[in-house]
Amino acid sequence: MSVGYFVNAICTPLEDDESVHVGGLEAHLADQWDHGIEGVLAAGNMGQMPLLRDETWRQLITESARLCADRGELLVGAGDMSFERTRHRIEFVNGHDVDGVVVMTPYYAAFSQPRLVEYYLALADIAKAPLYLYDLPAVAGVGIAMETYLAVREHPNIQGTKISGRFDFARQLMSRLRDTFRIIIAEPLITDVTLRSGFSQQLDGIYSILPAWLEQLRAGAAAGHWDQAAHWQRRITHVRNVMLSCDSPMSFATAILNARGIEGKCHVRPAGPLSDAEREQVFEDSVIKELIEAGATAPA
Repeated sequence: MSVGYFVNAICTPLEDDESVHVGGLEAHLADQWDHGIEGVLAAGNMGQMPLLRDETWRQLITESARLCADRGELLVGAGDMSFERTRHRIEFVNGHDVDGVVVMTPYYAAFSQPRLVEYYLALADIAKAPLYLYDLPAVAGVGIAMETYLAVREHPNIQGTKISGRFDFARQLMSRLRDTFRIIIAEPLITDVTLRSGFSQQLDGIYSILPAWLEQLRAGAAAGHWDQAAHWQRRITHVRNVMLSCDSPMSFATAILNARGIEGKCHVRPAGPLSDAEREQVFEDSVIKELIEAGATAPA
């Protein structure tokens, strides 16, 4: 018996010209399915969506839809800085077979909560796939308020939200909307705790570079062996901390995926590969060594 439902936010493997590295993307996706992951989010923050060229984003959506067919749930990021830019992205997504479109609150010019209601309701009218709110105040600078959730959930095409770093608020929202609104949380430092607390829907980017360890965490949770789940949680937390200590966290993701046989670069210019000093620090780390050795993927 499995515990939880995971939608891993994937990286965007890129060629040197920053077009999509299709072979790398295929291998990265296969790594998720091979370890029992139910779905993926393409073009989220882990996928560097705001930093991709428009044609690269479109290529990512097209290739992800092709590669995820009959494999698992596919959510795609389409939120941009304005209504018109987001509308154009959603209209492109409408031509693809996806399971949902995820839209973060605009943050270049912040919207009030009443304007956010108007924004999401109008976009939900345009989207063919279910629309999900992306509640990420650490980036957007503002969280989505309870009254906003209560207003937009009445729209039949707004089916849920992804909430990052607001666990207490997510618990309140769950108590209000548990059976009528899909609530996906991103709490990668306490995944074991949130599973035990009844939050089955989980999403984060760190999961996508170590799905084998996430599989082990879930196995412990499913068996009620919470000490085993905590063991794998500590390793996931350690990897995330090392990642965030690097000058470019996505350069770390590149190095780890490449070491595991998944080609392409996940960082975009002006970021470059890890420095020599960073590579030495990363690859001499005992937990990182364990991750690479235990989860190696044969190159395509």
